[in-house]
Amino acid sequence: MPTERELAATIDHAILKPELTRADIDAELDIAAEWGVFSVCVRPSDIPHAVERLAGTGVAVGTVIGFPHGTTSTVAKVAETRQAIADGAAEVDMVVNIAALRSGFDDVVVSDIRAVVEAAGGRVTKVILETALLDDEQIERGSRLTEAGGAHFVKTSTGFAGGGATVPHVELMRRTVGAGVEVKASGGVRSYADALAMIEAGASRLGTSGSAVILGEARRVDAGAAATGAVDDSSY
Repeated sequence: MPTERELAATIDHAILKPELTRADIDAELDIAAEWGVFSVCVRPSDIPHAVERLAGTGVAVGTVIGFPHGTTSTVAKVAETRQAIADGAAEVDMVVNIAALRSGFDDVVVSDIRAVVEAAGGRVTKVILETALLDDEQIERGSRLTEAGGAHFVKTSTGFAGGGATVPHVELMRRTVGAGVEVKASGGVRSYADALAMIEAGASRLGTSGSAVILGEARRVDAGAAATGAVDDSSY
């Protein structure tokens, strides 16, 4: 079972709702810094402010590309990626061309992914499949195409399509891609139990706006283990 610190290192704290004000954004950035999550995932226009506010905290700044529908042109996604990197983003989460994937236009999907990966210049690129809109065959194929396009992660969801990560989908994605591609579970990961279930299913990164709730419970579990003198023998 991961400790609070280990769990925090898997979390991309999501700050993506369109209605969030600057005050709302600042409050969420401060939560991310307080709990020491791996990164925040912010709206593209918020990148410079997030980079400035989180300077010195150790929390990285990521953003989204082609969000949330994925159907902007590849040229637009590339331009958005280049601007995001120029503004200080360390990682990018792009939405796959969902329509192309569902249509079976695999070459279009791969070229779209590859173009963003190249524009990111070696920075971590994650591909959001939007699993709520796909069947298992499409999820499996989308995962393979993500790997073929050179991305570092395949990701479940935007959180804006009426559904999020599920254990069966995370397991399917993990089985499909090789060891060089990681899985990010995002959308509906709101509790400590959710987080553990997604990690057990094969996710190595979690996208969530519930970081404080999840890590607060992890802290209580750690404290309980320390109080009882429990020993973690998972590495024995």
